[in-house]
Amino acid sequence: MEDQFKGKVVLVTGGTGSIGSKLVEHILTFNPRQVRVLSRDEGRQYELLERLRYPENLRLLIGDIRERERLEYAFKGVDIILHAAAMKQVPLCEYNPFEAVKTNILGSQNVIDAAIKNNVKKVIAISTDKAVYPANVMGASKLMMEKLFINANWTGGKSTTKFSCVRFGNVTWARGSVLPTWKQQIEKEGSINVTNPDMTRFMMSIDQAVRLVLKAVDLIQIGEVFVLKMPSVAIGDLATMFIKKYHPNSAVKINNTGGRAGDRMHEELVDDNDRSGFIFENNEMYIFVPNFLELTGFMYELPSYLGFAQISELGIVSSDKHIDPEKINNII
Repeated sequence: MEDQFKGKVVLVTGGTGSIGSKLVEHILTFNPRQVRVLSRDEGRQYELLERLRYPENLRLLIGDIRERERLEYAFKGVDIILHAAAMKQVPLCEYNPFEAVKTNILGSQNVIDAAIKNNVKKVIAISTDKAVYPANVMGASKLMMEKLFINANWTGGKSTTKFSCVRFGNVTWARGSVLPTWKQQIEKEGSINVTNPDMTRFMMSIDQAVRLVLKAVDLIQIGEVFVLKMPSVAIGDLATMFIKKYHPNSAVKINNTGGRAGDRMHEELVDDNDRSGFIFENNEMYIFVPNFLELTGFMYELPSYLGFAQISELGIVSSDKHIDPEKINNII
């Protein structure tokens, strides 16, 4: 990783969020020339600066990805962009659909345009398993973001900027995720709320999420989607494991509250579009490479990835079929 970041200028949109701030922290260890954080919240920027003890090569930029001019200025001289800014709360996106469009779709196109204009070398966007066969506004907007980023490799004219995506599951202990929410509920009420105990979700840790993004920077060649092979868990089992691990001697009640707006029973990691391209895998992750001939009318040399094998087909990868309580317990 040091070879990828040493002496480079790296910008992280949404760089004060749970994932964004951890990305910033890791990248600073690789001796970059500069790391820029672009986000809207000056309070969180100040907290990040305090936590990292004022590194000389860290720059904090107040801004919104909805503002094209701000991005064009912020991206000047940048080598690598990690695009983590997003609206990601499913119910809030359901109740504010066009706000999700303005951030996750239009804002992402602004990132693409500003990156091309400034000759940024690599841009990695963070997506979600909810973009696979989307059933809610958040997932649909993230699917559009994926389409924009992948196709930017061919629609950017003579640009040499490379665009790819990583696809996350549910990130444990990320801000707004279920575990910190449960922790607060136990402290305040002595109970936790579970929407539907039979609902299943893919889970990954913050460190796994960060490593996936950094690995994508190393592997990116042309329009890939990088997906971690994640275990999944039923939400009811997750609640039981959480209580057993953190409150084994207390009587914590589990309240079944019913599904929220936009929720679905199970998630998937792979869609038909992924299967129609070229698929690579190792023990840790999948790489989905788009079918160049279908997209452009021209045949490109198929890329190769060290340590990955190409496979001819891949079936359904659903959260209700990859349940592994032991791995989930480790992630917790």
